[in-house]
Amino acid sequence: RHLKKEDTVQGSGSKLDQNRSGSKQFEQILKTIVIGETSTENEETFENQPTVDLIYTINDRPPWYLCALLGFQHYILAFGGIIAIPLILAEPMCIGDNNAAKSQLISTIFFVSGLSTLLQTTFGTRLPILQGGTFSFVTPTLAILALPKWRCPDMNEGFVNKTNASQIHGDEIWKSRLREIQGAILIVSLLQVLLGVSGLIGFLVRFIGPLAIAPTINLIGLSLFIEAGKKSGGHWGIAALTVSLILLFSQYLSNVNVPIFAYTERKWKIIRYPLFKLFSVLFGMCGSWVICFLLTYFDALPSKLGDYGYTARTDINLDAVRSAPWFHVPYPGQWGVPTVTLASVLGMMAGVLASSIESIGDYYACARLSGAPPPPTHAINRGIAIEGIGCILAAIWGTGNATTSYSQNIAALGITKVGSRMVLQSAGVLMILLGLFGKFGAIFITIPNPVIGGMFLVMFGMIAAVGISNLQYVDLNSSRNLLILGFSTFSGLVLPTWFNSNPEIIDTGIEELDQVIMVLFTTHMFIGGFFGFILDNTIPGTEKERGIKAWREQIYQNSGGGRKDLSCYDIPFCNECLHKLKCALHIPFLQTYRTAEQRTRN
Repeated sequence: RHLKKEDTVQGSGSKLDQNRSGSKQFEQILKTIVIGETSTENEETFENQPTVDLIYTINDRPPWYLCALLGFQHYILAFGGIIAIPLILAEPMCIGDNNAAKSQLISTIFFVSGLSTLLQTTFGTRLPILQGGTFSFVTPTLAILALPKWRCPDMNEGFVNKTNASQIHGDEIWKSRLREIQGAILIVSLLQVLLGVSGLIGFLVRFIGPLAIAPTINLIGLSLFIEAGKKSGGHWGIAALTVSLILLFSQYLSNVNVPIFAYTERKWKIIRYPLFKLFSVLFGMCGSWVICFLLTYFDALPSKLGDYGYTARTDINLDAVRSAPWFHVPYPGQWGVPTVTLASVLGMMAGVLASSIESIGDYYACARLSGAPPPPTHAINRGIAIEGIGCILAAIWGTGNATTSYSQNIAALGITKVGSRMVLQSAGVLMILLGLFGKFGAIFITIPNPVIGGMFLVMFGMIAAVGISNLQYVDLNSSRNLLILGFSTFSGLVLPTWFNSNPEIIDTGIEELDQVIMVLFTTHMFIGGFFGFILDNTIPGTEKERGIKAWREQIYQNSGGGRKDLSCYDIPFCNECLHKLKCALHIPFLQTYRTAEQRTRN
């Protein structure tokens, strides 16, 4: 049921037998997608296996219906992370019970994620990599919104002061906060573009190792525990049910392949598909959602606002679906002109650096799983620049967040054995189309808070664990490394907590400077990453001890194999023109770029 050895795809230049019918290709996809059903003939270890056997590689063009199916699958894999961001930011932005605003934000972030995915897969690295909202920007955003000037006003004062009542209940209260975040993301995104087009990102990566990355990413997850607790606290039983279902599907049933019917070769066949592993978050949330619906239908949940368990009802926000328009076209500047302040911009800097560094690792992993060679310097530079452009689009449209590469979708390439960029381009188009349906975004508003809280518990825990996983390259028997890790992580928890509890202690006499200090010292990931970076680069230690040597070797090993033809990374439509320009040899994001070492060697 699998590709024969002579049919194995080992590079993006390989093609499937053109005589195969589309239905046979589809059948083969669904059969080889099954986890654990790989052939045992000529079995090789991971280290000795130079390439990943693929049905479709990066440049291949699957049938349109297969692109649509697998594109939808990538969309489902990313949807949990994408919808989580506007739901987290709704409360600190003072959106409150404005369900129309929430649905518009959800539609906008899907729309911009689709645009960014198309840009990245077509003009960026050109790897099959999905772009979506990033939690690297959530922590600094929460720090900015915690400033005294952006804290939500007391609603009771609004009723007493009739002059301000209309303003407090109007949209301006949350739009002004959103514009502040837009302006900050817009400016720091320009920095990300500069890091890419100038090639500076490669220079910075030399000084950033696992001991700087681990506390940074770890604190992204840990700092969001309050948000997870708020949502889950509405009904801990429902939250626990959601966690249990997600764990059941993603771990205990991950190797259970569900038989499904497929019509191939003019007859129906039963094939097996790893539904539980691929759609664990979706199934877990839907299962809890159904339970909440049944409890609501039989009136087993409190119907009085403020009672424990009330937020688990599914009929609280039904008006959001009824009132939402069928079509809503997000457009640039829909919330007004972005505002820029120094404090907000500096606070967002940590998010840009963390997102960029994480994306570089994603590029290497994606290249290996899509049958492409390791990404050259120009592709990495261009990928970071395009991610910056995607963040600019997010700022202009007003998602309240930025965009970055999604690691979970990269892992799906290895499961489906389909590394075609056209599949991810289809996913981008799908996100754009669904972002235009207003009622589609409104549906997510009806998800009960405890269900969302359960998803947050799993998702934020995974983010924290991903940060810790970077320590696998570090010598943990070294007291030097333990000191750096422990101090940077602990400081990233202590300092923001203390400054949030004692905001009045910062009084330099200059309001703008006070805001800068407050934002920086209440951003967990900035504190942890800053101390990790400084200590790792100043305390003496070998590259092996610091984990930098093993980290680099692992990156290149994971991207190893494959063909040497780098044409899959070339910008389309302009290859011949660029080779005629001598100056193109010195532009870091073009395929004609040659490093100083390469030019000297030539």
